[in-house]
Amino acid sequence: MNSRLKHIISKLPFRRLPKHQQNATVHNTIPVTQKEGLRWHVLLMPMVFIPLVSYWLVGPAYFSDGKIFLQASLLNYFLTGCCVLTLDTLTQKVIRQYPGLDQSAARAGRTFLVFFLVTPSYLVVGIFIYSYFHLFGFQHTPGLTTRILLYNVGFNILSVGIDETVYSLRKWRENALEREELEKVTLQSQYESLKHQVNPHFLFNSLNSLSSLIADEPQQAEHFVDEMAKVYRYLLQTNNGQEGNGELTTLATELDFIESYFHLLKTRYRAGIELQIEIDREYMTYRLPPLALQMLVENAVKHNVISNRKPLLLELFIQQDQAATNLLIRNNLQRKIGATIHLPDSNRDTSNGVGLTNITAKYRLLNRNKAGAGKPGITEPAILCDDHYFTVVLPLFLP
Repeated sequence: MNSRLKHIISKLPFRRLPKHQQNATVHNTIPVTQKEGLRWHVLLMPMVFIPLVSYWLVGPAYFSDGKIFLQASLLNYFLTGCCVLTLDTLTQKVIRQYPGLDQSAARAGRTFLVFFLVTPSYLVVGIFIYSYFHLFGFQHTPGLTTRILLYNVGFNILSVGIDETVYSLRKWRENALEREELEKVTLQSQYESLKHQVNPHFLFNSLNSLSSLIADEPQQAEHFVDEMAKVYRYLLQTNNGQEGNGELTTLATELDFIESYFHLLKTRYRAGIELQIEIDREYMTYRLPPLALQMLVENAVKHNVISNRKPLLLELFIQQDQAATNLLIRNNLQRKIGATIHLPDSNRDTSNGVGLTNITAKYRLLNRNKAGAGKPGITEPAILCDDHYFTVVLPLFLP
């Protein structure tokens, strides 16, 4: 019978990850470094900008007199270094404020404004120093300042264009890597969930419950079949990306699924398990990763004693503060003998550790995607555990 079940599982329409990926943790993708965009200036300015401006300020003596060449270059390098550091600091702020690829126009415009205000200021300071101290025989000729500033405008346009191109290419590559990582986490989550549901224990227990109902309560048996069909339909739809585009789904959809899933558990355990959902309708359009609740309910059932004398109580409720809207999933703690709690960073190959790790990794990647689009992210899931309760805090995404 086990071989036949494995054959059925292999025919289900979902992508199974290779073995080397099933327990893989999510690797951090290389972020776009905000300082990298200006590094090329450090090379371009000494080769082009500084020699040309120095020649305009000093004249032919800049190239004919070695002493003047060295002294003027050192002074101009110092002024240019201060200018580059200022540009670096200000453009980092612009990038942090407008990080998304769809914000290129706003980012480039503000970056050009920074260049347009900063570099002429340092040029004017440099001309003033040369003129005030009469350095290297400097003489201010008509049109010199205008010529240098016009050259600077062209240099700024070129600089911003190169910066924006380099940043956009790196950001595009980072987004592509993050989408790939998110797809891996999603597939891992779907595979683990479906694998745990379509397994001999779950299937045999469900069929045994159905067999008992058919003999004693035929109407309840029909209802049980309906709920079981809803469970597998949702699992397959989620696996195929039909619910929430595979990334997020509404809280209402997840709760409908959990109620169907819990009906199967309730039929089996009877008075040994209870579910309380206290969530106002105003939160039903909030969003969360699909199958997150099922993983947490399954963990509670797997690692706690369930009996009529000691019922397992599962509670779902909302906790809202100024920073976030959180969904709390709490169960009374009555661990089975030998059961342990695996936190998300655990590397042990258990359904509990994998489930919590997948949920946390998915939140982390979703937050990166939102940050990359210039949207605010939310905190990652948290675990609260004491002698009486085990609680998982799932932050909800806004509708």
